[in-house]
Amino acid sequence: MSHKRIPKRKVAIAAGSVVALGAAAILLPNANASQGNSSDAAPKTLKATDASDLASQLQDLLGQSFAGSYYDSGSQQLVVNVISGDNNNVVVQAEKAGAKVREVDNSLAELQAGARTLKADATVPGTAWAVDPRTNKIVVTADSTVTGSKWNQVESTVQGLGADMATLKKSAGTFKPLVSGGDAIFSQVEGGTVRCSLGFNVTASDGAPAFLTAGHCGVAAKQWSDSETGDPIATVDQATFPGEGDFSLVKYDDPATVAPSEVNVGGGQTVQIVQAEEATVGTQVFRMGSTTGLKDGTITGLDATVNFQSETDPSGVDTVTGLIQTDVCAEAGDSGGSLFTQDGGAVGLTSGGSGDCTVGGETFFQPVTTALAATGATLGDAGAGDAGAGDAGAGDEGAVDPSASAGDEGAAGDQIGGEESGAAVDPSATAGDDQTGTGEDLNGTGEDQSGSGVDDGSQLTGSH
Repeated sequence: MSHKRIPKRKVAIAAGSVVALGAAAILLPNANASQGNSSDAAPKTLKATDASDLASQLQDLLGQSFAGSYYDSGSQQLVVNVISGDNNNVVVQAEKAGAKVREVDNSLAELQAGARTLKADATVPGTAWAVDPRTNKIVVTADSTVTGSKWNQVESTVQGLGADMATLKKSAGTFKPLVSGGDAIFSQVEGGTVRCSLGFNVTASDGAPAFLTAGHCGVAAKQWSDSETGDPIATVDQATFPGEGDFSLVKYDDPATVAPSEVNVGGGQTVQIVQAEEATVGTQVFRMGSTTGLKDGTITGLDATVNFQSETDPSGVDTVTGLIQTDVCAEAGDSGGSLFTQDGGAVGLTSGGSGDCTVGGETFFQPVTTALAATGATLGDAGAGDAGAGDAGAGDEGAVDPSASAGDEGAAGDQIGGEESGAAVDPSATAGDDQTGTGEDLNGTGEDQSGSGVDDGSQLTGSH
């Protein structure tokens, strides 16, 4: 692991061991789409990163006329919602900037007011809601535990908002925080072992090497190790959960720790994490977890509120706000891991969700940009640039082989241990299949993913 004094080229603790691309298989720096257009007013063809930047600029430019935006991956265009009936100048400004403009009925202020109504009247365990700019509505989801009077309460609140403002859907799974993912990290607490995962390496405001992970991990335990029986190597500095986010800043105990800003994609390849990126609905994203490996999907909602069943109060609710909603699957053991784009943009940290990677489901992520602003940390470290995107980028040696088996030696764990590997790992393999291939067995443990000696489906503070 990167607390060892080993060559930076062979250190890859960053966003979790991205060991295979599976069905995605496109995590290469080849997404620089053409932006040539014959007319300044025609929608521009944009890659996702540029679309995210343009969306932020247009939100500031359009002010109250701005009603959300999303990325149309099919046409590679940014679609911007504006309020119906506004003057033509608003549309002209957005179109000149390169966006495709769509007039809608609900303003952001109205949607936010609807979310406040849901918070007041429908905050029950197992519910979540987020704004979907594609429908210009609030999408409310209730998991399998919301039944009887609780379901009636949620349904009545949604109906009160009106069909043009909110919709309600049922999830087959159960919302719960998701412990583990990426490079496995461990802590010994009363009752057993807590397992989480590292998200992204960062530099703390005092210059110390550190990393971001889920807040419920930082609340559950103070000190963390890179192996289940090893000595602690990092200590929680800040942790937020529940409330306005789910993130922790954890500082390495050794100030000389090399913590490069890169994601290991296996086979001796890494993807440089070059920037923190705001989430945009419609963007394809990748998630790494030590249980389920690398999975991809799409951002489906922003500013999501999730009401987890409280771990300390059977009748209470742990509400987390400001999350990113996706259709990326996740399972027990994937919490704290990284959500990122193929262009090297750090987007989120795995928080919680429902379902699994067999039937699918919803997964929520803490925005990286919010976590960085709250903790005062910055993405990356001084040493990461030595390798550079060109030296360690995924494009150096081609795509990762998704057909390699989990038993193949040399996935991410070999790099963590300081030895480059030439094989990839099956993205469907579980943590018990020894995904790391390292003697330290960072990810290759068959132990309970939720910690505390209970099975994967249990709910520790930050379990599943």
